[in-house]
Amino acid sequence: MSELKHIVIIGNGIAGVTAARNIRKLSDHKITLISSESEYFFSRTALMYVYMGHQKLEHLKPYEDFFWTKNRIDLLKKHVEKVDISTKNLLFSDGQTLHYDTLIFATGSRYRWHDAVPKDTLGVQGLYSLQDLEKLEEISPKIKKAVIVGGGLIGVELAEMLHSRDIEVTILVRESGFWGNVLPQEEAKLVTKHIESRGAKILLNSEIERVTTKVLDSKNLSPNPSAIKSIITKKGEILDCDFLGLTIGVEPQKDLAAAAGIETNRGILVNDCLETSVKDIFAIGDCSELRNPTKGRKATEPIWYTGKMMGETVAESICQKSKKYNPGIFFNSAKFFDLEYQTYGDIQPILAENESSFYWENSQEEKCLRINYCTQDEAVIGFNVFGIRFRQVVCQQWIAEKRTLSYVIEHLEEANFDPEFFKNCQSEIVAEYNFKFPEKTIKLKKNSGFWRTIFG
Repeated sequence: MSELKHIVIIGNGIAGVTAARNIRKLSDHKITLISSESEYFFSRTALMYVYMGHQKLEHLKPYEDFFWTKNRIDLLKKHVEKVDISTKNLLFSDGQTLHYDTLIFATGSRYRWHDAVPKDTLGVQGLYSLQDLEKLEEISPKIKKAVIVGGGLIGVELAEMLHSRDIEVTILVRESGFWGNVLPQEEAKLVTKHIESRGAKILLNSEIERVTTKVLDSKNLSPNPSAIKSIITKKGEILDCDFLGLTIGVEPQKDLAAAAGIETNRGILVNDCLETSVKDIFAIGDCSELRNPTKGRKATEPIWYTGKMMGETVAESICQKSKKYNPGIFFNSAKFFDLEYQTYGDIQPILAENESSFYWENSQEEKCLRINYCTQDEAVIGFNVFGIRFRQVVCQQWIAEKRTLSYVIEHLEEANFDPEFFKNCQSEIVAEYNFKFPEKTIKLKKNSGFWRTIFG
C-alpha cells in the first residue's frame, strides 16, 4: 500500500470537487478542500435561478451536508493568501497555515473588466461567483435600465435574470449576430431573433467607446463613489443606464500560483498530465492552461464538463499512475432564454476549406440543425442543435466513427432525445436533405418516431 498523503485542493467548484470525490474512491489519502467563496459546493450554472426565484441557494447543493464527513473530505472556508512551495505550506488570511504533500489548484476564473470603464465604478459588474450574485441582488431594486456588454452565454443569462425583474435590458454585441464569434450566421440570426422576442434589445456591430459616471452623495462612504450613468458606443449612441453588465469573457485565476513561482501564461501552465512546473502541484479546470492542447481544442476551456474530466484525470494521476488528459470530442450545452442549444465536435463560424455543411431550419418553431462534414469523404465532424434534443453519446460516437452525412440523416431517430409527445422533426430534416441531395434520396423508416407519432 502506498504512503498516505495530505492532498489539498484550492477551489470547490466542479473541477476541485470531482478531484476530491475520485481521490476518495481510489485511496485513503487525507483530503482538504478549501474555498473562500462558499462553505459547500454548489451548481454554479444554476445561480441565475436563485435570482429569478425559481430555487433557493440550498437547492443548488448536489450533496447533503453530511456527505463530506461521511467521505472523509475536510472542508475549509478560508482565503489562501500565499503558497510556499519550498516548505509546502499554505498561509491563510487569518495567519494560520496548512501543510500539504500534494496541491491541486482548482481556483476557477473571474470575469474580465472592460478597459473603457473606470475601476470601482458602482453599478458595474460581471456574473461568476456567489458574491457577484449577492452584489447584484443588493443593487437590483435601484436598477431601471441595464446595458450588457458581450454576446456570450453569461451575457444572455444575465439578460434573462434582469428581465425577470422587469428591468429594461440592452445587449451590445460587436459581431453581426449574437455570439457571432462562435455561431455560424444562420444560428446567430436565429438566436438574436429569439432573444429580442423575449423582450431584450440587441445592438449588433456595437462596442463601448467610453462611459459617463455620476458622483453619489453618500455620508457613509468617503470619498464619495462614482456610479455608472451612461455608455457611449463607437457609433455615437448614448445609452442611459443604472447597471452595466460585463460579459466579455473570463480569465483564469492564476495570481496565487504565479506569486508562488509556478509558471503561468494566460492560465496556470500544465503538461498533458495536468502537472504544473513545480513537483507535486497540479492545476485543473478554468484556471489551467495546457501547454500542448489536443488538435482543434483551446489551451484554456472554461466549461463545466471539461473541469469534471480534469478532476477525474488528476485523481488517477495522483492515486494510481500518471494519466494523460484526453478531452475527447467537444461538447457543450446552454439555453438562450428558453431556446435550448447543444453542440458536438467542431463547428466554427466560417467553414474551413475542406469542410461542407448541411443546414435545416424551421424558423417558425425556432428549431435548426447543422451538420458539418469533410467534403472529400462526407465524414461528419460536428453538430449544432437548437430547439430539439440529441443524445450526446450517439453524436459523439458518429463523429468518432467518421459516419457519413447520409448515414447520420438516415439514422437520426437514434439521436433523438425529445420527450415522447414532442413533435418529431425527422421528416422535415430528411426532406431538406433529399431536396439538397436528390441523387442520394433517403426514405423514412416506418418504425421511426415520425411514423409512430402519426400512425401509432
